[in-house]
Amino acid sequence: MNSTNWRWKPLSILLFGFSLLAAIALHTINPAIAMTRTTPAQEIRGVWLTTNDTDVLIDQPKLHSAIDQLAELNFNTLYPVVWNGGYAFFDSGTAKRANIQHFVRRGIQDYDILTELTTKAHSQGMSVIPWFEFGFMAPATSELATVHSSWLTEKRNGSRIDTRRDGGDMVWLNPYKPEVQQFITHMILELISRYDVDGIQFDDHFILPVEFGYDSYTRALYREETGKDVPNDPHNPSWVKWRADKLTAFVKTLNADLKARRRDIIFSVAPNPYDFAYKGQLQDWLTWVRQGWVDELIVQIYRNNLNDFRHQLYTSSIRETQQKIPTAAGILTGLRNTPVRMSFIESKVRAARSAGLGMTFFFYESLWEDAPEPADTRQASFRNLFATPTQRGDYRAAAA
Repeated sequence: MNSTNWRWKPLSILLFGFSLLAAIALHTINPAIAMTRTTPAQEIRGVWLTTNDTDVLIDQPKLHSAIDQLAELNFNTLYPVVWNGGYAFFDSGTAKRANIQHFVRRGIQDYDILTELTTKAHSQGMSVIPWFEFGFMAPATSELATVHSSWLTEKRNGSRIDTRRDGGDMVWLNPYKPEVQQFITHMILELISRYDVDGIQFDDHFILPVEFGYDSYTRALYREETGKDVPNDPHNPSWVKWRADKLTAFVKTLNADLKARRRDIIFSVAPNPYDFAYKGQLQDWLTWVRQGWVDELIVQIYRNNLNDFRHQLYTSSIRETQQKIPTAAGILTGLRNTPVRMSFIESKVRAARSAGLGMTFFFYESLWEDAPEPADTRQASFRNLFATPTQRGDYRAAAA
């Protein structure tokens, strides 16, 4: 044994001990420090404001308080619902001309809800991306469905009803009909022209369930373009691709129309994971990303198992997307009858961050109101998760 190394060994042990004690003490005093060091400089931290949050949206003091609280906790994006149940939640001339009455468009203090929300959020440095939640879907008994029944598509058996939805019987607008495309396009162009919003968002209802598309209009269009009758099997690969490509063509045109009106507008999409979105919903969002028609992607990963959630974070479609545009995981914070514990939410946030993804929560009211733990406990957890402010992401490439 070398005598010099032997003389320095006790000192090395002593120094190592001091370092270990210091690390333990630092973690004990402030466990958020480690997380703060790994907080990225850019990260989407969003929350959807749904029709369940109507009390917050229509009462000015509650609305201001909610936005102040979210800003204090370093959230940076709001996704307020503006299209749900076949109704517009803003003063839409497009909806009026279609003989669709408005549901909620003004607060109880007589203010324009979207204007108030946008102005307040911007004053706190937050982005506002209105959310067209229902996309092509509408309740079967809605004015939209009854007044414009010719806009609807159907299944192979002739039924127009989608009975699998939690909200009751639904129908689907035919996304291939010019009048449907014009209605959606005009409503969006109207919104981005009248309101100082940062973008618009569609989700997993900006689709057509694979069982639909057997209406006479779509059948005739398919026969005209292919020379064949539509397959009886809705999962037939060629039939799936033809319908998905038609929806993709509309996305291309819609994106061009939006960018022509406002070059800086963010086109955000919040779909299901890609395999199901394409095969089950004809939503080829990966192609949309590859073509540069999407500026932001929020993938809804509402999994009750943490390993399943983690697995979805590393799919090839998400890994490819996050190399191109800001990408985030949609995280469920609870439903009215299905609360989610904060410890599970924390684990999902850390997993998403480790995968290099941002996060958006569904939905505002379940962040800390309808929740298993007290509101102050959950708010303290978000304060630790989002210990320092961050920017949403760099959209300059998408707007170039």
